[in-house]
Amino acid sequence: MIALSLAEIAEVVGGQTHDIPDPSVLVTGEVVRDSREAGPGSLFVAFVGERVDGHDFAAQVVEAGAAAVLASRPVGVPAIVVEDVQAALGALARHVVARLGATLVALTGSAGKTSTKDLVAQVLRHKAPTVFTPGSLNNEIGLPLTALTATEETKFLVLEMGARGIGHIRYLTGLTPPRIGLVLNVGSAHIGEFGGREQIAQAKGELVESLPPAEEGGVAILNADDPYVRAMASRTKAKVILFGESGEADVSAENVRLTDSGQPSFRLHTPSGASDVTMRLYGEHHVSNALAAAAVAHELGMSADEIARALSEAGSLSRWRMEVTERPDGVTVVNDAYNANPESMKAALRALAAMGKGRRTWAVLGKMAELGDEALAEHDAVGRLAVRLNVSKLVAVGGREAAWLQLGAYNEGSWGEESVHVSDAQAAVDLLRSELRPGDVVLVKASRSVGLESVAQALLETGAEGEVAAR
Repeated sequence: MIALSLAEIAEVVGGQTHDIPDPSVLVTGEVVRDSREAGPGSLFVAFVGERVDGHDFAAQVVEAGAAAVLASRPVGVPAIVVEDVQAALGALARHVVARLGATLVALTGSAGKTSTKDLVAQVLRHKAPTVFTPGSLNNEIGLPLTALTATEETKFLVLEMGARGIGHIRYLTGLTPPRIGLVLNVGSAHIGEFGGREQIAQAKGELVESLPPAEEGGVAILNADDPYVRAMASRTKAKVILFGESGEADVSAENVRLTDSGQPSFRLHTPSGASDVTMRLYGEHHVSNALAAAAVAHELGMSADEIARALSEAGSLSRWRMEVTERPDGVTVVNDAYNANPESMKAALRALAAMGKGRRTWAVLGKMAELGDEALAEHDAVGRLAVRLNVSKLVAVGGREAAWLQLGAYNEGSWGEESVHVSDAQAAVDLLRSELRPGDVVLVKASRSVGLESVAQALLETGAEGEVAAR
């Protein structure tokens, strides 16, 4: 964070100083909410959670060198006391972002937010110092904490914005007002919570409504291939840039193909030129993500060649998202277990099919959460797709939703041992350990609550120990 005195911070957040001998002391370190991350010059934000009260760690963080605690009550050590810690954190982020003057890029969508955010950041880092959301810290706490890591050297701030209801993105854009807003798609993720795609579109479109008008530099970057997103052009006064396969797209791709290892290759077209891209990421769905990133980079002055080079060098920065590891025995484990929705599940299956040409493929799949009334149909459709893509083995893990996955595969023509329903992650591990062969490709994917990353980890540990014999 930029250096601010405790007195300045107290004024910004509307707080009272307690037990602070010298209000001119500067916060020169990070703003943290985890007491274990506190260090010299940091500011510790004390949240009260269901199980842990951050105020209980106040003395510990000051002993570790923290300049003060942002708290909702006096704690016996230097503290800035406010009525609402979350609101104070947001006010501090808003103040710092306004002082910095960095270009703020915000993005949202039902699927692919984190992967695309990582691509945007990696491309922009080729041009200037860039700060971006780590992992998926995209809510009312994670977003301001990310913004507060920016310094005077930061030129681009790339922030992922999540929403679980109407008004959430509007709130986040109030904390960190973007100049460039990117909307990826409107899909099925959280459809049970929102109540329908129209409601999801309403919530996601709050991002483009927050942008400054075109004459003030506002830019809305929209997916031309998604009718819900394309329609958001009428909700903004910003300049509109389209990306995708549509003939209307300003940034597009041609000659799209997957390499033998499942990595996308294509010719990138931008208003300023064209250039060839071969990505290090896996799956054709990353082409759309790359076009979104290219549209942002083009608007910020990068040439087609510069963008293509950066996209070709970009890797996966966030764990458990198409994380590909090959074991010593040649088994390839694709850990995509961070989260799942119908769109990302189908994209992962297509990537598995591309990666597994000439090899046995396994899809270890679990529940896709928060689909509401569409849950049965969507799980059935994923099971059917696995069969249509000739996935060798489908292992459906868990309860009712997993049973629907397996039933969909069965009804599509999966007979005998081609698909199986197991009770839990350990049962899946036991099955795989007994039946995997050298050279097999295994995809592991489900909603985060299922915890299927444990399956991928167990398989990699088994491979390291050399426990699976060739059959």
